Amino acid sequence: MENKQNLTNINWYPGHMAKTRREIGEVLKLIDIVYEVIDARMPISSKIIDMDDMIKGKPRILIMTKYDLCDQVETNKFIEYYESLGYIVIPVDLMSGFQVNKIVQSSKEIFAKKEKKRMEKGMNSRNIRSLIVGIPNVGKSTLINRLVGKKVAGVANRPGFTKNLSWIRIHKDIELLDTPGILWPKLDDQEGACILAALSSIKEEILNVSEIACFILRKMFELYPERLKERYGIFQLSDDFVEEYELIARRRGALLRGGEIDYDKVSKIIIQDLRNGYLGKITLDRLKNE
Repeated sequence: MENKQNLTNINWYPGHMAKTRREIGEVLKLIDIVYEVIDARMPISSKIIDMDDMIKGKPRILIMTKYDLCDQVETNKFIEYYESLGYIVIPVDLMSGFQVNKIVQSSKEIFAKKEKKRMEKGMNSRNIRSLIVGIPNVGKSTLINRLVGKKVAGVANRPGFTKNLSWIRIHKDIELLDTPGILWPKLDDQEGACILAALSSIKEEILNVSEIACFILRKMFELYPERLKERYGIFQLSDDFVEEYELIARRRGALLRGGEIDYDKVSKIIIQDLRNGYLGKITLDRLKNE
């Protein structure tokens, strides 16, 4: 294992993602508002880079899920940044339901202008039609269930669970078109790709778990070194990570017969500790001008 930014090129674009992009283009004329969902722990890496081209000027609400799991000091900087660009930003906690109702309120405020014009033309009143878009495993289905108040969308803690577009009534005044999670065809930013992989937006089957685990150790040491001290007793990173793996293996019982390190098990421990919040509330992206 090398302590270098020399990671396997991550690129995951299953066929259903390409299909979803085509279908979104076909139904966009029916849509009034787009709910763009991103993960508050990775406010840049989880944002679809060509979203503006996809939604073609449709009104948008930027919804930050997992706000309860992020480093709010850092994520709030992104909220201010996106608001400075004209976005309506709503951070939500999907476990408690914090601010979920604000999405409905904002949707009504946005649609009111369009509805007024429709009524002036003598057209009948109708429900708001919204479209929800985001990367895999960002919490879209959990958000939908929160909006509805009961389970109507399947939820799984793995990317690629939702496969097809489907209409769902999320409120008496709002119909929502659910979409499968999509990524961009080529992940040019490998740092961002590794953040996506670390926080479970790319299927583990295509990943080298040791590379992702080493990336997590490197990133945590850069941003939150005290968390590594608290969790693993790591005060410094070695060139090859062997010392760190041995320390974690002995602390967590990840040793093979003869006292050999179970490298695969240690890698999985590191990844799951990050995803399950055992390394604390974290935000892995940073604004570039800082």
